[in-house]
Amino acid sequence: MYPKVILKKGKEKSIQRRHPWVFSGAVYGVTQEINDGEMVDVVDSDNKHLGTGYFSDKGSIVVRLLTFEKETFTENFWNEKLQSAWELRLKLLDLNVTNAFRVIHGEGDGIPGLIIDYYDKNWVLQAHSSGIYYQIEKIATAIKACFPDYCETVYCKSSGTLPNTGTDYFLFGDKAETVAKENSILFAVNWVEGQKTGFFLDQRDNRKLLGEFSKDKKVLNTFCYTGGFSIYAMSAGAELVTSVDISQKAVDLAARNMELNFPGSNHKAVADDVFNFMKENHQVYDVIVLDPPAFAKSIKSKHTATQAYKRLNIAGLKALAPKGILFTFSCSQVIDDVLFYNTVAAAAIETGRNIRVLHKLGQGPDHPTNIYHPEGHYLKGLILYVE
Repeated sequence: MYPKVILKKGKEKSIQRRHPWVFSGAVYGVTQEINDGEMVDVVDSDNKHLGTGYFSDKGSIVVRLLTFEKETFTENFWNEKLQSAWELRLKLLDLNVTNAFRVIHGEGDGIPGLIIDYYDKNWVLQAHSSGIYYQIEKIATAIKACFPDYCETVYCKSSGTLPNTGTDYFLFGDKAETVAKENSILFAVNWVEGQKTGFFLDQRDNRKLLGEFSKDKKVLNTFCYTGGFSIYAMSAGAELVTSVDISQKAVDLAARNMELNFPGSNHKAVADDVFNFMKENHQVYDVIVLDPPAFAKSIKSKHTATQAYKRLNIAGLKALAPKGILFTFSCSQVIDDVLFYNTVAAAAIETGRNIRVLHKLGQGPDHPTNIYHPEGHYLKGLILYVE
């Protein structure tokens, strides 16, 4: 039915264990010339069908599998996937208090290469593979068909994840911004100008948890971006909240979001390099959040990244008051849980303080990890009690 990608003998085992990636080193050959993004069947050395997915001629992952069955793909495939994912989110969230969440999380929802985020009837699509990018219009059509009462805008934002895709564009509607709710807290979200799809949805539960430690406390939120942690801290009755980000645009947005929720509150928004701020600032905080962007985006940068995480955590620990709380995170996929923990522990040793781990954190449940694809777990976090 589709061109075939033939695996070397013995290389079918990971697919039989339902891992959705086929690496170039596992491929014996192909039955015909295959274009980037084209649908293919993957077969073993005995020509037994293993799965069907999209071919890529870029990078080490040559096929991302959509199914391990032998099936013909129609528009109904997208309808079923979207409805299944939406149904799960409705079990996880109350739309009356939270109307911003991830609907499709790549492999976690059975569609490698696709991210869909939802902001109060506005859908933002992001393709991470050519195969998905070529299906974007069909996916948008499925969204409109399946969720007519929940769809005002569909926007494709893939230029940052796929080179040579041109500009981002509207597939339906023309709205660029909304004020969305997360646990009844308001956030201005702009998917056209904002980072990623406009907001970092994966920290929702961790932001809520921060509130439990913030009443009457001095709180520092570093790499604040839209000020998510800052506003949750203030919602819990923090005495002072300081938000720091190197981007003036981000700091302005954090200040705007604070004003949306708590006008006139004791909030400082500072545009500065976080490392510089931590070095020059002499305020001691009761609660500190370290939530940097990915320091390591490839295996090659792993060592440099671990050193950066160590320096950052040393600075954070030194700025904490006695009996303070540190929320520290890494979203670098190549930094696994063990390495992150050991890096934070190495930072702790240098400070010489007594420290207890209260919680280990991860991404929210609307960012599910496929049990057969552990690589989908990317967000690591620790809550530390520092004496």
